[in-house]
Amino acid sequence: MKETFILDDKVWEQLIELTDGAAAVCFQCGVCTAICPWGLVKGETISVRNFMRQAQLGLQDGNENLWLCTTCAQCEAYCPRGVNIADVFLGLRYLAWQRNQPEEGLPTLLWSVYWNNNPWEQPPSQRSQWAKNLDLSVFDPEQHEILYYVGCTTSYDRRAQKIALSLIKLFEEAGVRFGILGDDEPCSGEEVLSVGHKHYFQEIIQRSSQVFQDRGVTKLVTTSPHSFDVFYNHYPIFNEDFRPLHYAQYLAELLEESRLKFTNPIERKVTFQDPCYLARHNGELDAPRKVIEAIPGIEFVEMENHGIDTLCCGGGGGRMWLETAPGERFSDLRVKEVLETGADALITSCPYCVSCLEDSIKAQNIQEVEVMDVAELAVLAVSG
Repeated sequence: MKETFILDDKVWEQLIELTDGAAAVCFQCGVCTAICPWGLVKGETISVRNFMRQAQLGLQDGNENLWLCTTCAQCEAYCPRGVNIADVFLGLRYLAWQRNQPEEGLPTLLWSVYWNNNPWEQPPSQRSQWAKNLDLSVFDPEQHEILYYVGCTTSYDRRAQKIALSLIKLFEEAGVRFGILGDDEPCSGEEVLSVGHKHYFQEIIQRSSQVFQDRGVTKLVTTSPHSFDVFYNHYPIFNEDFRPLHYAQYLAELLEESRLKFTNPIERKVTFQDPCYLARHNGELDAPRKVIEAIPGIEFVEMENHGIDTLCCGGGGGRMWLETAPGERFSDLRVKEVLETGADALITSCPYCVSCLEDSIKAQNIQEVEVMDVAELAVLAVSG
């Protein structure tokens, strides 16, 4: 018996509007399906091509694989037509929200952002608790060069808080005049966008942009490449001087200006995990490597998959809030690549990557490799 599909013009029109017609130029070559990293860990890969065809026809069938996409954009890097495939998946996810068919657990994420100003179900009044023993100034455009945007994950996750503490030491060592917003720091909304609820994301943009505008923010430095991505690519330029940067980009600038100097040698062999949202989504490959390679004593080696060929850690696209079955974690494969290099430290520049990679190292009981953030490595090389 043949399966029957009913084309829905309204769905098709919605998808065209949600994705700016991104799927229209797809000619079904299948490269996206072949390159998807899920094919490395599952018996059968996701048929990305099928999702693209659904979007072209206005079909939305509730396929649970829709929520597997990490929006890593590896498929986009090799698409011969340059299709923004991640945007198509986000558009399909938005339709799933409208039909009340989100993946289990994701509504809790949205409600937490709504009530708590963060996706981690933590009290908004505790957002700056990590800095309670630090004498940090509230951002003032008349006094400060940059706003350090800490971000939700870094504010509440104890492991990620160590990255923030390292960055503050580096800023202070370089004489950077910076401020934070403390408990008034708005959620960037990245997590909401990553699970496809574009309507709510637009509301967050409006509120958060107003906060930055009212506070006179121009130069904004983020901890997470995910926050950097939404500020850089999705937020409006509310004043002509507004310039969001990922912290690795800012540290590279400080090194070039000789404001930041590494004087303590670190005799270690290290490799680097390119975060998808820094390398592929925003083409930033050089900045973190400039910081690492500026440290005296460091031996830097590349993994087999690096740069735009980086292997996703598995934490993007809302996957941090969903269960991933043992044996299906991209980070497990990544750790094997690290061992092949002989490096004793795996460096990255994303809180999600740190979390996923450390989980895999612990699960595999690997003792000889330490996961570190670029900021944590760099702070060991300063004189202070």
